[in-house]
Amino acid sequence: MIEIDVQVDLFHPADRVWHALTDRGLLARWFTEVEPMAGARHRMLLFTAGLPGFDAAVDAEVTDRREPELIVLRCLEGGRRSRLTCAVDLTAEGCRLSVHEVLEHGSWSDEQRGRREESYRQALTGRLPAILDWLAFRQVDLRRGEAGMTAEMPVTEGFGDGPSPAGRRRWPLLVVGLAAVVLVAGAVVWAVLPAEPDPVAGPGSGPAPSPTATTTASRTPKPTVSAAPARSTTSPTPRPSRTPSATPSRTPTSAAPSASAVTARYETVSTRLIGYTGEVVVDNAGGAAAKGWTVAVTLAEGGTLTDVSGADWQQEGRVVTFTGPPVPAGRSRTFTFAVRDVDPLTRAPEGCSLGDDPCAGL
Repeated sequence: MIEIDVQVDLFHPADRVWHALTDRGLLARWFTEVEPMAGARHRMLLFTAGLPGFDAAVDAEVTDRREPELIVLRCLEGGRRSRLTCAVDLTAEGCRLSVHEVLEHGSWSDEQRGRREESYRQALTGRLPAILDWLAFRQVDLRRGEAGMTAEMPVTEGFGDGPSPAGRRRWPLLVVGLAAVVLVAGAVVWAVLPAEPDPVAGPGSGPAPSPTATTTASRTPKPTVSAAPARSTTSPTPRPSRTPSATPSRTPTSAAPSASAVTARYETVSTRLIGYTGEVVVDNAGGAAAKGWTVAVTLAEGGTLTDVSGADWQQEGRVVTFTGPPVPAGRSRTFTFAVRDVDPLTRAPEGCSLGDDPCAGL
C-alpha cells in the first residue's frame, strides 16, 4: 500500500486552520480551486490537474468530518482511488496539521508519488502559513479606540459557500493596516540608516579649496593630506593604489571553485507576513560524488525554524546546521526550510555558508 504523509507545525489556533482547510475560497488560495458537485451535498471536484503529481481533477467525497480536528475524503482520480485524511492536533504553540493519503486502488510511479508529496509539502509549509497569517491580521481592529482591542473576522460557511458581504466590507480596514505597517517599517529603516559622513578636506594648492576640489577630495583617504603637494595634482596616483588592493580580494574568490567543486546557493522562495521559506541548492560540478557536505544558516534574531525538507538538521542558538546524502558528480541536492517570528523587513537569513565558502544569492 502506497502512502504519502506530510506534517507541518503551525503557530495558529485549530479553528483558524480548520477555516483555511474547509472554506473553498481560502482553499483555492493555498492549494487548488474547489467546486461542489450538483445534487451531492458531500461531494466536490478539486481542480488539481495542473499540480505536480496529479494527472486529472479529483472527484472527492467527504466520508468523515469532525470540526475542527478531522476531515476524510474518498478521492477518485484518473482510474485511481485513494483516501485523504487531514487531521488537526493541538500543540503548545498552536496546532499540527497532518495530511495522509493512502492509495487503495491503482498505482503511482515513484516519480509521481514524490512530486505529489512535494506538492502537498509546498502548499502546507509555504502558502498555507501565509493565508493563516493573513487571516490573523484581518482579525485586528485598527479603528481608533483602546489599544489592543480586536474584532473577530466573520466566519464564512464551508465547502460550497463564498466569502460573505461582511468579509468584503472589512477590506478598507485591511488596507489601513497594511499602510500602517509600511509607515512603521519606513520609520525603522530611517532610524537605523547610518549618518552621512562629513566631507573630508583633500589636498589642494591653497588654504581655501574650491567646492569642486572639496567634492573630489572627499573620496580620498585622509592620510593623503600629508603627502607632497606635487603628488596631490596627479590623478593616476590614487587609481593604481586601488588596482592592487582590488586584485588580491578577487584572487581567493576565483580560486574557490578550483579548491572545491561543491558550491551552495540560497533563495527565498516564498514570504509571509511574519516569516519566509528558504531554499538551498548544493551543486557538485566535480567528477566524483561529494560526501559529508554541511551548510550552516544563521537565522535572524527571534527567528523560529518550523519545517525542514530534504536534509537533516540541528540547531545551536541561531545557527542551524544542515547535512544530507552524498551529491553525485554533476548533480545537485535541494533542501528547504520554513522560518517564522521574524521582523516584517527580514526576508532572508543573516548568513549562509558551505564549509568556509558563503552561499551564492545571499
